[in-house]
Amino acid sequence: MSTFMAKKETISRKWYVIDAADKPLGRTAVKAADILRGKHRPEFTPHVDCGEFVIIINAAKAVLTGNKLQNKYYRHHSGYIGGLKEVQYRKLMATRPELAMQHAVKGMLPHNSIGAKAITRLKVYAGAEHAQAAQQPIAID
Repeated sequence: MSTFMAKKETISRKWYVIDAADKPLGRTAVKAADILRGKHRPEFTPHVDCGEFVIIINAAKAVLTGNKLQNKYYRHHSGYIGGLKEVQYRKLMATRPELAMQHAVKGMLPHNSIGAKAITRLKVYAGAEHAQAAQQPIAID
């Protein structure tokens, strides 16, 4: 019996929608990262990009547990001296909740070309409406 290896040409990609309302941000990000990577599929192959498309709605209603709203910071550096920028998650969730969700999902993907390609298949919306209704996404609980 031989081991099945998926090929990039034979993968058919579906669309999934995840509602993040009143769910922890990290739990939602884990679910999205697994689908983007393709780990939910029986024909998962680690070295082949066999993931699918994910739409996350209601990112503004995602919950951060504990004291993360006060203690957690989103940090990035411009590359110049003194170029460290940091934003508290309370302000980030109020102004750009899509960025907070996308940053959480990106950190859970592999840091290579497969992860870079997978993050392009993620669509995040702060509200309940999304623009991919024509793709007929499947709802995930």
